Amino acid sequence: MGREDSHYRPERVDGRGTGASGASGRVPIPDAQFPRVPGRPTGSASVGRADPQAYRTDPQEYGGHPHRPGSREYGADPQGYRPGPREYGGDPQGYGAGPREYGADPQGYRAGPREYGGDPVGRADPGWYGPGPAGPNPPAPVSWPAHDAPGGMPVSPPVPPVGAAPPPPPPPPRRRLRLVALLSAVLIVALAGVGLAVVRPGPVAGWLGGDGTPKASGQSPEPDPPAVLARADANAPLPAPEGVRAALEPLVRAAALGDRVNVSVADVATGQELYGRGQDDPTVPASVTKLATGVAVLAARGPAYRIPTRAVAGSAPGEVVLVGAGDPTLAVDKNGFYPGAARLDDLAAQVRKALGGTAPTKVTVDSSLFSGPVYEPGWDSDIPTGGFGAAITALTTDAARADPAGARKNFDEAHGAAERVPQPDLTAGRRFAKLLGLSGAAAEVKRGTAPADSGAAAGATAAPGTELGKVESLPMIRLVDIMISDSDNVIAEYLARQVALTKGKPASFVGGAAATDQTLGELGLPADEISLADGSGLSRTNRISPSLLTDLITLAGNGSHPELAAIFGGLPVGGWSGTLDTRYQKSATKAGAGVVRAKTGTLTGVNAIAGLVTTADGRLLTFAVLTDRTTGSLDDTREALDRISSALAGCGCR
Repeated sequence: MGREDSHYRPERVDGRGTGASGASGRVPIPDAQFPRVPGRPTGSASVGRADPQAYRTDPQEYGGHPHRPGSREYGADPQGYRPGPREYGGDPQGYGAGPREYGADPQGYRAGPREYGGDPVGRADPGWYGPGPAGPNPPAPVSWPAHDAPGGMPVSPPVPPVGAAPPPPPPPPRRRLRLVALLSAVLIVALAGVGLAVVRPGPVAGWLGGDGTPKASGQSPEPDPPAVLARADANAPLPAPEGVRAALEPLVRAAALGDRVNVSVADVATGQELYGRGQDDPTVPASVTKLATGVAVLAARGPAYRIPTRAVAGSAPGEVVLVGAGDPTLAVDKNGFYPGAARLDDLAAQVRKALGGTAPTKVTVDSSLFSGPVYEPGWDSDIPTGGFGAAITALTTDAARADPAGARKNFDEAHGAAERVPQPDLTAGRRFAKLLGLSGAAAEVKRGTAPADSGAAAGATAAPGTELGKVESLPMIRLVDIMISDSDNVIAEYLARQVALTKGKPASFVGGAAATDQTLGELGLPADEISLADGSGLSRTNRISPSLLTDLITLAGNGSHPELAAIFGGLPVGGWSGTLDTRYQKSATKAGAGVVRAKTGTLTGVNAIAGLVTTADGRLLTFAVLTDRTTGSLDDTREALDRISSALAGCGCR
């Protein structure tokens, strides 16, 4: 098929996954500046499980979507991430709209305290980003210390604990990063110094609309999950390279992995490489590419950036020009695919108000910001028509889905694929014209260019170029999170173009890929070990080395670039959530259940995984395994990959 096929998984029958239990693929990225919440349950403190929903609720590779009909993904109900009660800033219209504390606002996902997945910064500041404690009612709000940053989105690293050594300056660029021993910011100070438990919670009652009690089921009760990373300790024994080699060498030679297996394992706290096999060799990464895209766009745009969509007065009386700037999640109305996204009906209301008594006469679309082909030439032939990719234009709605509501309803039947429109910009324009009340010949839409802004105020006779309205996307940190957690190819391509725009390059496949390569090089990563053709990983001409990936993951927890820590938020957890929810189930891999958090990648003949794992001694490691010559069954290849990370989880390797 040539596409990533990890979206195609059997239905869960054991109550695991992210269904009615409310568990999500969100990985906690703790923050040492924030106090731990007493009473967060670990291990056996979790409650029982409800029956699995009829729909699969795990994030899907290549075409996954955040809504999950029938699921409580992101701690939400079947309609979205967190619609329903307004507890802790919740809002039936979005992710947690409400208080603007710490820069969160009704456009953000999670305003309010961090309990139950809430986050006063809308997750701009690394913090608890997963399901909260199970129980009939949410706890009382927790007081969090305030800290501000430009734009209202705090991105500064938390204050190290008393007595901790200050972080050294970031290392200069060089071929192989050797990063700081004590990570005082988001990832390690809290993971290692504070201690953290990630558990699979049961149903959360009341505020999610449930009764908090397990439903009757023919299945045996699922055992209580173990605590995850309960004591990841920066002072834990460092695995010896020879011990890691002894544990991994037999596994990387598995026939199921093919004859090209490139591996890198490194210690996150020190950057020391513990094992390498072809670690510097660029390899086809498939969807693991999205880690590079996410880091690049967070570095280039910052976590608070929002992509605007504007309407301006055209040259002809009553003409409205809809100007796209590359928001892939823009919705037509409240039934959009991505909850909390900017909406054309809101923009239409602004336009009508700005025009006063002047009735709109026609709509022109300006999608000139993007250039080049709308499909990457290196994509397999079935991708443009298979629903896992889309035409990439500067103006689109619902990532070019022809029927967003139907895509939600039929998500599982389509295994994540969805019909896409061939000309997303014109389709968006027609939908906008309808919202403005145009019909018949007046509703016909053509492409054009918005006039330059004359500086005149909008009014009954708005001058050409006058802005009539503007809506903005979710914050960049949100778009990255959706891209990583759901392996959303279309969002990935749009974010790569945002990187291109910041680097003065064409907003195209070529420009986005070159800008991503450049940005990672500027971060000190080895530029000769990455060469991209797209931002999603659909192209087989992409190349990334395993060591660049482990360097990238380590850098994201360095503290010198705290905004990069957002890359960890959407990583699936082995055996519990996301694209890893059905993996790490067998005896040979169960050591990785709950302690492996990674991004996967799958194309026909290509299998990859990169992320984090905690050893039996509590040491946090990063790993990347890339294979691009596999010929056996997908299940066998994945199990062989999982054995590698499970071996790291199950040993001290000293």
